[in-house]
Amino acid sequence: MNDAGLIEKYNEMRERLAFYADDEYRDFSMRGIPSERPFIGVRIPKIRELAGLVSKEKIEEFLKVPPVTFEEVVARGFLICRLSYEEMIFHFDSQINYIDDWAACDTFCSGLGKLVRKRRAEFWEFKVGELLEDKREFAVRVGLVLLKCYYVDFDYLAVIFGVAERLAEREEYYVRMAIAWLVAECFIKFPDETMSYLSISRLPRWTYNKTISKICDSLRVNEETKVILRGMRK
Repeated sequence: MNDAGLIEKYNEMRERLAFYADDEYRDFSMRGIPSERPFIGVRIPKIRELAGLVSKEKIEEFLKVPPVTFEEVVARGFLICRLSYEEMIFHFDSQINYIDDWAACDTFCSGLGKLVRKRRAEFWEFKVGELLEDKREFAVRVGLVLLKCYYVDFDYLAVIFGVAERLAEREEYYVRMAIAWLVAECFIKFPDETMSYLSISRLPRWTYNKTISKICDSLRVNEETKVILRGMRK
């Protein structure tokens, strides 16, 4: 199949996804990604490539079609990331409603960079803040991953630590993992400030220790610091 041509119809998107299906990769994905949706078995870079072949004027039409498979949810996220900021905001909540796994969450968040970086304060006000108050596990995870991707700088450190404290009692696995990932990223960029936070944090033992583990996994943290951190485990 030739990918050179633009994709004009949603069924053609489904046909191209099916063409690149890999049963072995599908089985591998299903073991690591806990989505309730069926999997085709297409790698993320190929999904991104195919989403990039959808005619710009057809994106709005494609977004009206409810996605069925995991790959369609990921492709839908990539399509939204091709829109203008205002158009993305309009479709943002609908994408959150379709996300039920960490991979669709993280690929969508990472694709929003060009749209979000220059309008962080506005995006926080309209979307990120409300996600962090949501009752749904993966809506909260989207908010946390957005923080990790676009807000880890000195001006937002206090806000991030406050969010971690507010969410400390959330018991969902993917929320706790995202908190650990977020605080670890803060440590890598701002070790002194994050060390001070960890010394007084109310994070549950599991989340706290997972944060330490993620920091120690980083190649950007020296061994002397890792020895100190390992000694801080609860």
